[in-house]
Amino acid sequence: MAEDFVGPDGMDRTGLRRTAQAAFLRYRAVGVTLGPMQVDMAADSRHATVRFTAALTGGDGATLPESARLYQVESGWRLVDDAWELTSLRWSGAGQGVP
Repeated sequence: MAEDFVGPDGMDRTGLRRTAQAAFLRYRAVGVTLGPMQVDMAADSRHATVRFTAALTGGDGATLPESARLYQVESGWRLVDDAWELTSLRWSGAGQGVP
């Protein structure tokens, strides 16, 4: 993750880390299934935007999840040396959550 990462509502790297930690504390088993990815490379080949659908599930580790949500995600990337860094992340609910 880039030092200058920006997420929704000005979220920084620490905020994104805390959001992920909260999900793992709430659910013993967290799953992610990604849909097809659309990658758009900038003309300089050092920046990219990646769009995809993500289905997130959480539960107590039993066969069926207690919670499931579908999101549309857009991420920004920058090539630094030989590694891609996440510079931005936005997501919005794409479907109804399952209680």
